[in-house]
Amino acid sequence: MTTSGSSPSRAAVLRVRDLAKVFTSDGVPVPAVRGVDLRVHPGEFVAVMGPSGSGKSTLLHLLGGLYRPTRGEIWIREQRVDGLGQAGWAVLRRKHVGFVFQTFNLISNMTVADNVELPALLAGTGSRVARARREHLLGELGISNKAGAAPTQLSGGEQQKVALARALANQPSLLLADEPTGNLDSVNTLNVLRLLVQVHDQGQTILLVTHDARVASMADRVVTLFDGMVGDDADITPNPKRITSIIDLRG
Repeated sequence: MTTSGSSPSRAAVLRVRDLAKVFTSDGVPVPAVRGVDLRVHPGEFVAVMGPSGSGKSTLLHLLGGLYRPTRGEIWIREQRVDGLGQAGWAVLRRKHVGFVFQTFNLISNMTVADNVELPALLAGTGSRVARARREHLLGELGISNKAGAAPTQLSGGEQQKVALARALANQPSLLLADEPTGNLDSVNTLNVLRLLVQVHDQGQTILLVTHDARVASMADRVVTLFDGMVGDDADITPNPKRITSIIDLRG
């Protein structure tokens, strides 16, 4: 068991200290995240698991700047970011943090191609490079033929894959993914996991929330939350052929 990830000598892409979030319901405080400490190092693939209501999605939304913490510190690339305003977080996400939402958050009046290319273009990537990156990502996910479609013309599973492609478009320092296979059938789940394994093997740092133990088995490390706190943080034995362990998802 480890409490701060492997290779602590490396500078962390993400560092969290005593992070907490308390919501209020009818005047009653409801703790969702309670004193989480966490480090994610460059190139790590970390899966966050736990029962419903354990604080997984709340934690991810805190790390992506969508919620403001009640207390605690968030450091991304050695910059403290928990005090940033909306504009500051928008710049950070544009340059360094890709986010895959459960609800997709695609822009309905733009095509799939434009949705995927937009983050890279906003980050200053040239149009030719952004287009090539988009074509590669949509091809890997099996939806190249949907590039000219509007998000409303896609199934939920297709929209989820577009959301993943968009999050990876500008090759972020950190990819945050909230149940990225939650709306997919087994074949499409396999396509998404193949892409995640591919970009991770190329050095992408990933923090992924999932209910699926088979998805978590793709990670280097599994952090388990209980009642908003880290109950376990364990490395997984490296498996160079790990994608073969989920071929049964086709069935």
